[in-house]
Amino acid sequence: MRTRHALAGLGALTLCLSLGAPAVAGQDGTHKHQGKEQGKDHSKDHGKGHQWPYTFAVIGDTPYGAEMIARFPQDVDRINADKDVQLVMHVGDIKNGSSPCSDAYLTWMRGQLDRLEDPVVLTPGDNEWTDCHRPAAGGFDPLERLAKVRSVFYPQPGTTLGKHPMYVNAQTSLGFPENVMWSRAEVQFATAHVVGSNNGFLPWTGRTTATPQQLAEAVDRTAAAVTHIRATYAEARRTKAKAVVIGMQADMFDVTQKAWSLDTNSAFVPVIKALTEESNRFGGATYLLDGDSHVFNDDYPLTAGSVWLQRYGLTTPAPRIHRITVDGEAAADEYLSMTVDPKAKKGSRDVLVYRRVPLT
Repeated sequence: MRTRHALAGLGALTLCLSLGAPAVAGQDGTHKHQGKEQGKDHSKDHGKGHQWPYTFAVIGDTPYGAEMIARFPQDVDRINADKDVQLVMHVGDIKNGSSPCSDAYLTWMRGQLDRLEDPVVLTPGDNEWTDCHRPAAGGFDPLERLAKVRSVFYPQPGTTLGKHPMYVNAQTSLGFPENVMWSRAEVQFATAHVVGSNNGFLPWTGRTTATPQQLAEAVDRTAAAVTHIRATYAEARRTKAKAVVIGMQADMFDVTQKAWSLDTNSAFVPVIKALTEESNRFGGATYLLDGDSHVFNDDYPLTAGSVWLQRYGLTTPAPRIHRITVDGEAAADEYLSMTVDPKAKKGSRDVLVYRRVPLT
């Protein structure tokens, strides 16, 4: 869940996030798994392995609070009962921002995700690590919590969660096993670790500025996400994919923010620029799936004349980016069932079709 505090001195950091520079010197952002060639289908047979039709479920910002935590096993059962679903994507925030970031909870949540019959791809949210500095969340060191999140949910880089996991290409070369990609049904999929709280740049409790360690992590992670996004589109071009689907936690175009400020959203600029440049170069459909703001939304946020271009100081539209925000928090009473349309042609804006399926 995004918080809204001023971030002093971020302007100086923008230079560190230049899109023209590589994320890490000497690294090209390639993604390999156990020496296997990038782009090949390494999925395990889990009973629903046919590429056509390909349907996946999307959830996010759940479960929040005691009542939804108690109900979450039933949500898992409901998704398991959907025989069309072949993969589940959770776009982050597996708890609310005011509950303890305990080891016990992370372990319990891992167990629930592993109850899902299909492969599960989770991209982290801010509530499970970035915002754990909050007293109500336990006053943890967020960087220690991030290490714990990686050890619990990504112990085998290149392998998803779920009862029947599959292989994915993970960004292990840069140290970000949570950034993954895979191809199905002529669509290139990926998740990128981009979170609320201005992508982790907002100062922690008791501080007016971010610590050097916090800044280093946020700069490196943002640069890795940009590299990962570019690698995803490169793979889409190589395989002549019909569409690119990217899941992340942060809602970079939060229509619920009444007092929107660039100061508290500036860290998203490099990510948006990368998406703009790559989606325009790709020419096919791009779907950006996110959570964070907890209110379902379906739009094209970067079309010509968009308020978001003005807010972020951008001049180049990205009309092919189709953003869908899933319901979250108390409204997380449904999942998106998204299916690749086998009749869609390359260049079509409508490669995916979806239904909002009730969980209750």
